[in-house]
Amino acid sequence: MEHHDGSLGSPRPNRRQFLLTTGSTVAAGVIAHSNPLINEFTSPQTDKKESKMKGTKPSIVFCHGIWADGSCFSKVIPALQAEGHQCIAAQYSLNTTADDIATVKRTLGRVSSPAILVGHSYGGSVITGAGTDDRVAGLVYIAAFAPDADETSVTQPSNFPKTDVLSHTEVADGRIWLLQEGIDSFAGDLSEQEKKLVWATQCVPAPDLFEAKVVGTAWRSKPSWYIVAKNDRTIQPDCERFLAKRMGATTTEAASSHVVMLSQPQVVIDVIRNAVKAAQGVTAAA
Repeated sequence: MEHHDGSLGSPRPNRRQFLLTTGSTVAAGVIAHSNPLINEFTSPQTDKKESKMKGTKPSIVFCHGIWADGSCFSKVIPALQAEGHQCIAAQYSLNTTADDIATVKRTLGRVSSPAILVGHSYGGSVITGAGTDDRVAGLVYIAAFAPDADETSVTQPSNFPKTDVLSHTEVADGRIWLLQEGIDSFAGDLSEQEKKLVWATQCVPAPDLFEAKVVGTAWRSKPSWYIVAKNDRTIQPDCERFLAKRMGATTTEAASSHVVMLSQPQVVIDVIRNAVKAAQGVTAAA
């Protein structure tokens, strides 16, 4: 005797078929709902890149030297941010100048264009190389190196008397360290608390960092500003004056130690504002 199901044309699915069908449906729904998120990470970022190029105010990228990292611009950045500028400090390893320049160029991609590069001390060598990038509209040097195409960071400083700070360094574990007694030669006009903080947060370079030549000489093609630290005991003030004059920079002198952005932040802010105005004028004319 045969048994017949009431639904002859529609056999009831077994448990395995039911689970497979249901699982496929749920998965399809999840994928559909997640597509916007997937597209956000995988689709070309053309619109975002184009919007970065349309910034109404130049961005400002800060480039530190040795012994004082990106935090040394902490007295300068807030005022510029309040005026509507995108600001970012490139933090690089001080292993090689080429690597540091590459880091700055990557950092330029995180803010709108055009941008002003601000370099302190060794950071001047970095912006000299990175500043050839088309996104850069101007260069601000703060008591900084500014090598020419056939020079290293220390080619010109070596033509001037040795500075005090060099007597208070130690090469150990593959780095050049600033000794605690050398902080007055580096940042002597800061408060005792600030000097201790600068020393405690020092970023230390590889010993051969200053021996490499910089690829590109941005100050030969980009407008430049230079701040001379008149009381500098890390780079000779006369060397700074020579570098500023050679590049044809608009020059300001400050009664400051080597770390002008910490001891005389308003001077630095005002010079950056002048660079910004010049960049905006060029953009408007274009």
